[in-house]
Amino acid sequence: MTAIIILLAIWAVLTIVGFAFPGLLWLAIVGIVLMVATLTFGITRRAVNRKQNI
Repeated sequence: MTAIIILLAIWAVLTIVGFAFPGLLWLAIVGIVLMVATLTFGITRRAVNRKQNI
């Protein structure tokens, strides 16, 4: 869980940097895509672990 939080923080920083500098808009888009992918992975993995513990 800690790794997912660290990754989300990194993607958030990349997204902010991408929006802050006009030439780096692509970095913001990549940051958003990676953030959504990480959230999806984390939620899915958490749901699977809950099912296995029951």
